[in-house]
Amino acid sequence: MAPNNIQIKTLAGVLAFLAATEALAVIGADRIPLPGLALLGIVRMVQIIGIVGMVMCREKGLAAIGWAPATWGRGLIRGAVWSVGFAVAAAIGMVVIYLSGKNPLVFVRAPLPKPGVELILFFLVGGLVGPLAEEICFRGILYTFFRRWGVLFAIITSTAIFVGLHAVHGLPLTQIVGGIVFAVAYETSRNLMVPITIHMLGNLAIFALSLV
Repeated sequence: MAPNNIQIKTLAGVLAFLAATEALAVIGADRIPLPGLALLGIVRMVQIIGIVGMVMCREKGLAAIGWAPATWGRGLIRGAVWSVGFAVAAAIGMVVIYLSGKNPLVFVRAPLPKPGVELILFFLVGGLVGPLAEEICFRGILYTFFRRWGVLFAIITSTAIFVGLHAVHGLPLTQIVGGIVFAVAYETSRNLMVPITIHMLGNLAIFALSLV
């Protein structure tokens, strides 16, 4: 299937919008009486709506990023199949690590807040809203734009940016593997719902394991 396409004007508009909303979020963090995760969730929702609106206006529909509503159901099923395969591979890897005498959960553990409203927000924002926003941005916009210079360039560049923005305490192995998997899933399906589903289920699985 021919790659989707994003104009440079759309990319520039999306990046400017993201920069503006992130700056406003930083300014509002000390002024808006909301939990940090709630504010983050609102910001991500605003970003999702803004990016989708720009794509629909500038690119004449969400098909430009592989997210036409008619393809959502097919993408959910395919993403679920990818997730099962990824889970099997991860389980095998964890067994190997366990047999080597190490605790495999150390490699996937996420720092969770205490049980309560914050934990619920963590699962909602980090497991659903965040992955949706990130896949629209990193795969839908960035990968699709870079794809004009080839598959390998698009995978490396979009994944490098994805990893770079998550690299707070060194290189995050989970994001490196995830970024490559999400990009390959998007490339082979040309359906953005596939990496969205994998990303959401993957995050939720990691958060659930972190409760152990």
